[in-house]
Amino acid sequence: MNNPIGIFDSGVGGLTVFHAIQKALPHQHIVYFGDTARVPYGSKSQRTIIQYSLQNMIFLLQQKIELLVVACNTSSAYALEELRKHSDIPIIGVIEPGAKKALNVTDNKKIGVIGTEGTIKSGSYEKALRSLDETCTVFSKPTPLLVPLVEENWIHHRVTKEIIEEYLQDFLNKDIDTIIMGCTHYPVLKQVIQEVVGDKITLVDSAESIARELKKLYSAKSVQKISGKYNFFVSDNPEKFKILGRQILGEELDRVEKVFFSDAWVMDTFEK
Repeated sequence: MNNPIGIFDSGVGGLTVFHAIQKALPHQHIVYFGDTARVPYGSKSQRTIIQYSLQNMIFLLQQKIELLVVACNTSSAYALEELRKHSDIPIIGVIEPGAKKALNVTDNKKIGVIGTEGTIKSGSYEKALRSLDETCTVFSKPTPLLVPLVEENWIHHRVTKEIIEEYLQDFLNKDIDTIIMGCTHYPVLKQVIQEVVGDKITLVDSAESIARELKKLYSAKSVQKISGKYNFFVSDNPEKFKILGRQILGEELDRVEKVFFSDAWVMDTFEK
């Protein structure tokens, strides 16, 4: 495949998904869009999330992508079906791969889910888990403060650990052995979360699961001999994105471009 994979997220957190795909498919071109002007998505209405997601997809389709990864859990929960109505390319969300991985690693089938208010309210992980194994027990908790903490680069701040401890205190009394980090920002905090919950609880994110699925999909295609090219776009503050991106990826982002959207244009596009 010669055209790039497109990835969008509400902000910088989707770079965890980008990184996993980059490692799995080093010769594949990737275009990433982070909607940094409107992060977080988790506190917004379903209509707004769908509108933003459609807008993000339109932009990436203009970059000639051949497959779209919706890295944002809230968008995956609320907008995936709507996105598929408006494009013929494959569109992959993060919820089902995360649910599958959690069921593969759990021993007692007691699974915790943390995410934004929107993701938890949607019940998407509970539905996905129980559709795969109706005998599992699911405990869900919104943890909305974690996204702005990552976006503010407070990854190793003492306040971050205190907030995580407060959020997850209930989980530690429920005999949970697996926690799904139901937001792409949360793997950035994986080390701190693991310190809080201890080694007996396995932390799951969807990035590696999605990367494995894509590797299977692309294995049947001819492999390019050149290294993949990566383009990064944001809707605000590219310099801050570069700083956070360097922490997540462990390398410099040479170029991050700022793009501008028109809400009226998006609604006109899909309401005619």
